[in-house]
Amino acid sequence: MSDFTHFDDDGAARMVDVGSKQATHRVAKAAGIVRMKPETLAKITAGDVRKGDVLEVARLAGIMATKQTGNLIPLCHPLGIDSVSIDFEAIDSEAIEIEATVSVFAKTGVEMEAMTAVSVAALTIYDMCKSVDRGMMISDIRLVEKSGGKSGHFIRGE
Repeated sequence: MSDFTHFDDDGAARMVDVGSKQATHRVAKAAGIVRMKPETLAKITAGDVRKGDVLEVARLAGIMATKQTGNLIPLCHPLGIDSVSIDFEAIDSEAIEIEATVSVFAKTGVEMEAMTAVSVAALTIYDMCKSVDRGMMISDIRLVEKSGGKSGHFIRGE
């Protein structure tokens, strides 16, 4: 279990001690996709969803979730987030890609915060549109890029 930082040598769960680490500027970018019927995407982009502006509500939900990551994920450090941005792009007639970028000056990274933002934004889209499309699918939630800290710069696919 010694390869996994959240377990001690005996296999017991633990929060990683970051007390002696140097604080650095850290950025993480995550993305995910919500697939739906073309009619559902058309309603979202036209602002024709009865519950309101789906993407703005999803953006707000993702930002709020970012700040709660330490409460949601066991052993994840609570962080004072410096910035969060969430963007949406219709990548075809049946899918919206969500991208979240989170930054902080801290002793630990914000990968989990970025993926939490994407996850909750996607769930919010589902929740607001389920009355017209229960078949929506959330997929491909992933870390796209991270920088800062001892482990260096990561870019998916490189």
